[in-house]
Amino acid sequence: MEEQRKAVRKMQDYINDHIFEEITIGDLAKAASFSPWYARRIFIKYLDMTPAVYIRRLKLSKSALRLRDESCQVLEVALDMGFGSVDGYQRAFRREFGVNPKEYATSPIPVWLFTPSFIIDKERSESDMSDIRNVFIQVVEKPAHKVIIKRGVNATEYWSYCDEVGCDVWGLLTSIKSISGEPVCLFLPKELRNPVTNEYVQGVEVETDYKGEIPEGFEVIDLPASTYLLFRGEPFAEENYEAAIREIWDAEKKYNPEFIGFKWDDTNPRIQLEPKGERGYIELVPVKKIEEYLGCCGSFCDE
Repeated sequence: MEEQRKAVRKMQDYINDHIFEEITIGDLAKAASFSPWYARRIFIKYLDMTPAVYIRRLKLSKSALRLRDESCQVLEVALDMGFGSVDGYQRAFRREFGVNPKEYATSPIPVWLFTPSFIIDKERSESDMSDIRNVFIQVVEKPAHKVIIKRGVNATEYWSYCDEVGCDVWGLLTSIKSISGEPVCLFLPKELRNPVTNEYVQGVEVETDYKGEIPEGFEVIDLPASTYLLFRGEPFAEENYEAAIREIWDAEKKYNPEFIGFKWDDTNPRIQLEPKGERGYIELVPVKKIEEYLGCCGSFCDE
């Protein structure tokens, strides 16, 4: 069973690394070290779709981001993504997102991008991360902005949120251009929860004057200008994402912001970015300036 999971992950990695090329079932079979028939069978077993559908949906989603962010022709994108003709690309794009690619490029709207879930290699995920690793901390100033969010009811973290709302929300949020370059996960303070049991939400940060479409079932909250401490760990193997998250949480618990003249701010949300192994896990924790702190000498004013 674990051998199958490893093989499927190898096929996913191959697709991700060669998405701008033509990918055949023979290529995937070679990456998985199985026959083409068996590779296709276990791919469907674990991912509930054929390799062809998986590749097509991923290509279309990446093409949508190009059309949103770059000044490029539909023909150029279609050929770069390996579609045989622009007509075929346009039909596939409309079937996937419900809008013509040219119309989307002119006026992007929120669409449900395909964000595949990667098979976790259990053997690698249990590997040792006990070596001494660095956590980097920096002060970040965020201007006033809005966040488009999708609420749950009792969600307190990622998995309970997925159970209530669905894991595919991330794809829709990714399609909305963010001022921070990516969607965010928020641990809301009590004042922003509705209902009060819904601590964890996913959303996308946008400008205060955002005039774009708000997807059905989503809402907008306003956040004031605020200061954050950004905690970033070292790069990690994707399979070790849970250990990488715990590493940052432990650092946050141990850190005393008073050392640099701040205190924790419980009126703004804690922000979690998508765990990406190549950059290290990142969280932003809100803080407030301690007014009486003397930054030049690292002490406090006398009463």
